[in-house]
Amino acid sequence: MALVALQGPLAGAVLQRPVPATSLLNFMQGTPFDFKDARGYITRSGYTGEDGFEISLPATHIEAFARWVLKQPDVLPAGLGARNTLRLEAGLCLYGTDMDSTTTPSQAGLNWSIPKVRRSSGQRAGGFTGADIVLAQIEGRTPVDSVRVGLQALEPVPVRDGTVLHIPGGDALGVVTSGSLAPSLDRPIAMGYVPPQYTAHCTRIDAMVRGKPVPMEVVPLPFIGTRYRKS
Repeated sequence: MALVALQGPLAGAVLQRPVPATSLLNFMQGTPFDFKDARGYITRSGYTGEDGFEISLPATHIEAFARWVLKQPDVLPAGLGARNTLRLEAGLCLYGTDMDSTTTPSQAGLNWSIPKVRRSSGQRAGGFTGADIVLAQIEGRTPVDSVRVGLQALEPVPVRDGTVLHIPGGDALGVVTSGSLAPSLDRPIAMGYVPPQYTAHCTRIDAMVRGKPVPMEVVPLPFIGTRYRKS
């Protein structure tokens, strides 16, 4: 099987043409469909913060489907670079970049991913990988040493992944995990990890770019609100 994604505010109107059933889907819902002589599956999902779809088809048919989509007058091709700036604007973590197997939900701002039924007072409490550490942090019994925050540069200087973050005029306190110019905002933005005492909105932090401090401030996530179709 192969996968292609169609994302953006007109994605629904485009896919209704070959697959009318997509008009009934809300975010994270899916439906099987037929394309030529192949059976595929569409989900109303994607990693851009926009409304959109991920289309799975046999590898033998995916190119033909992609070419059909690209013939539509309201569709343009886009690569992973575009996906990356969109998911950053939407404040979405990328595994292996903003989080990995050593990151807890409390650090990454993902406590919502642990449902109530799996928390200490739930009917199926615990029982998942790292439950003792994760639940202790969620419930405040164990402190968290670093937290993911959104940052925007106060100067027009891009701040890239891996840039070290400093207390203004002082010591290092964290690192940028994702950074890029945000086309929708026309300013450099980033996500990174800092100690909890530096997470308040408007907190000033310096990013060291080529040995020079670039002033940044902590801002709410997401940088741009998501536009999933919920109903």
